[in-house]
Amino acid sequence: MKYLTKLKMYLISNADKRTKLLIKKNVFKSVGDNFFFQPRIIPDEPKLISFGNNVSVASGVTFVTHDVIDKVLNKMNYNFKFYYNCAPIKVGNNVFIGCNVTILPNVKIGNNVIVAAGSIVTKDVPDNSVIGGNPAKVISTFDEYVNNRKKINEDGLYPNSDFAINYVWDKFDKEKDH
Repeated sequence: MKYLTKLKMYLISNADKRTKLLIKKNVFKSVGDNFFFQPRIIPDEPKLISFGNNVSVASGVTFVTHDVIDKVLNKMNYNFKFYYNCAPIKVGNNVFIGCNVTILPNVKIGNNVIVAAGSIVTKDVPDNSVIGGNPAKVISTFDEYVNNRKKINEDGLYPNSDFAINYVWDKFDKEKDH
């Protein structure tokens, strides 16, 4: 990939514009419909990463498609030549990847998945799950999360007004002061 594209990605402040650039330049192996990519840094070996439909990637997510342990092992007199190791990452449909997640090589993330912020994904993720932690593990089903989220949204507020912001703060203080 051209260094100019990487530099442009870093300099464009609007995530929607960065996403359009990634799609236009065909940076990843494949990208489905309704794709959103907030990170400013393009992963190494981006052609080893594919995304399904309706995928949102939050800021600070790191896709690791390779390791460089060969550099260490080859200096240890094993009388064996170790080579650069790389493997794909495949992200299914209807997936949200929270901020500062790290996804390691040779991982397949299924459909209808939420990856909690700060998680380290070291192995395949089953369909219809919410995962989190280090290493990431299943913490609920996708449907359980959706039902809980519906309860949160019952007020129908969008925090873009003084009323909504004050309401959310009042609710927060009442819940946390108990």
